[in-house]
Amino acid sequence: MENKQPQPQQRQQIKIADNIPGAEYSNLANISHNKEEFQIVFANVMPPSGRVAAKIITTPGHFKRIIAAMKDNLKKYEEKFGEVKEAANLGEKEIGFKN
Repeated sequence: MENKQPQPQQRQQIKIADNIPGAEYSNLANISHNKEEFQIVFANVMPPSGRVAAKIITTPGHFKRIIAAMKDNLKKYEEKFGEVKEAANLGEKEIGFKN
């Protein structure tokens, strides 16, 4: 009988590409999907216009992990700083792109 010990995970180094200068502010996200992937488009809307700040395309499995990580971080944030109120919905205002 083999005694298989769990192997320690190696840390991976992640490099930020030189063409990514810093953080982008987003106050709107548009999320869509097809069978193979989820697409998240982040935008910064300041009436009368707005601009796309980032676009993420990922697998359903990674999308689910992102949601779990976001829920965990929100829970920790609210435990430390108090309940977060949901931002107002922009409603059905058209801002230049649709699903």
